[in-house]
Amino acid sequence: MNRFLKKKRFWILATAVVFITGFASVDRDIYFEISKSIDTFGKVYREINTNYVDEINPENFMLAGIKGMLSSLDPYTIYIDETMKKDFDVLTKGKYGGIGTSVGLRRNRVTILDLMEGYPAQRQGLRVGDVILKVDSVTINKNNYSDLSSYLKGDPGKIVTLTIERDGIEDSLIYQLVIEEIVISNVTYYGFIPEDGNNAYIKLSGFSRSAGKEVKNALLEMKKQKEIHSIILDLRGNPGGLLDQAIDVAEKFLNKNDLVVSVMGRDKTKMSKYFSKETPLAAKNKVVVLIDGGSASASEIVAGAIKDHDRGVIVGERSFGKGLVQTILPLSFNTSLKITTAKYYTPSGRCIQEIDYSKNDDIFGDNKQKDTEQFFTDNKREVFADGGISPDSVVSNSSKSKQIQTLLAHGMFFRFATNYFNTNEFLNIDSLDEGKIYSEFLEYLAEHKFDYTSKSEKLLTDLEKIAEKEEMSKSIIDLINNLENEYKSEEIAELEKHKNEIICEVKEELASRISGRKGRILQSIKKDKQFNIALDILNNNSVYNKMLGVKN
Repeated sequence: MNRFLKKKRFWILATAVVFITGFASVDRDIYFEISKSIDTFGKVYREINTNYVDEINPENFMLAGIKGMLSSLDPYTIYIDETMKKDFDVLTKGKYGGIGTSVGLRRNRVTILDLMEGYPAQRQGLRVGDVILKVDSVTINKNNYSDLSSYLKGDPGKIVTLTIERDGIEDSLIYQLVIEEIVISNVTYYGFIPEDGNNAYIKLSGFSRSAGKEVKNALLEMKKQKEIHSIILDLRGNPGGLLDQAIDVAEKFLNKNDLVVSVMGRDKTKMSKYFSKETPLAAKNKVVVLIDGGSASASEIVAGAIKDHDRGVIVGERSFGKGLVQTILPLSFNTSLKITTAKYYTPSGRCIQEIDYSKNDDIFGDNKQKDTEQFFTDNKREVFADGGISPDSVVSNSSKSKQIQTLLAHGMFFRFATNYFNTNEFLNIDSLDEGKIYSEFLEYLAEHKFDYTSKSEKLLTDLEKIAEKEEMSKSIIDLINNLENEYKSEEIAELEKHKNEIICEVKEELASRISGRKGRILQSIKKDKQFNIALDILNNNSVYNKMLGVKN
């Protein structure tokens, strides 16, 4: 018996030695391959720089090589140069030097889309919809739009001169603005909605450095006003941010010591687990979290933790599905590498990464995940690792009208509201004549030759051309023309059918011109299906409990 045990111990030890030796051998192989590849890459780079027929820019050539190499991985692993580094510093520090605007391209023109309340741009009278023609002596257009951030940001105290074109105003306008320290607001709105009720609404738009603190302050401020019975946490369109801030926000709702998220890198034997460490501010409140396809990363960590612990109901549309964790590694010459180092897992154990970027067998090893594993919430509700967080109640806010979608895509509501606000005097959105607004909007569409053409109408146009080419009879061509006229009549009827929706879109844009982000949010909620469904769920205890799997 002793001889058997001795023999068994020998084989266990021998196996361990084989494993250790095997790992050491693998490591040596990896480092040899890395060294060999770097040597080969260096020789190719040097030979091309010195012997290629045309002169090469060494720095740009190396940058192209780095970008080419990283393009074979996921889109979140990127090289960060000095210019981009400033933008990442904004995320980690939560502040920057600027004038307080958000800009974008509208009709290929650099346009102000949002103004931050209390900062230079808003204080000195810039408006949403203003087109930036120049910054100092630099002409701004779509070709140098990517450089605009460097012109409008800088050290506090620096003066920038903006030349602005404003719709409805003939001459350009000149603004001199002093750059100030801009503190990013993650909570863009909070308050009781409806005002006479006890439902607290928090719109969280990001997860930069102060997100958790802002949510805490919002809850404390509302508690001072009156008792909170329920909370709607709006994470729609929130692209995420810092992992520690996602944990900090989740702690306001989860029980102390609840698992928030797990993170696992290449070494599958090691998993970092993050637990809620504080007593929650909203421990006894019913909670609904609103999500959509724009809710990603840190938003999904919060929504996933709340769902898996059955702490609240998720309403809206399936989230984006980003279950990858990035780490920023400093390099030389004030550059960095943002690299995907791990995947995160919700408390039930599921990774909600939508796209598998490790499908290139020439680069990656075997990274396939099991699709058959089942996952359950605390109340034994089954949940799935199918990419993104799936809502408990699926509700879409998207218009069913293709015409409305096209008008939104072409920015027609934005353009009309900009023109209307600049050419009319009014301060109260509720005092507007809705019938008059609708008529003026239709006139604006006609004046700017906006023409909605459906897919079937395009087919009719193609059919008419083919019929003419094939010299079909006049009666057939007339029949096609009559159908086209019928389509135009149907389009006018379609606009009339969705008249209320059109008025709501226009009023939302006008509200943002009058009261900024707060005005837009409050106006949009009036027609917000997802918000109203969330409120209905919170107001019905039996429905709320049933959705969470709570047994009465």
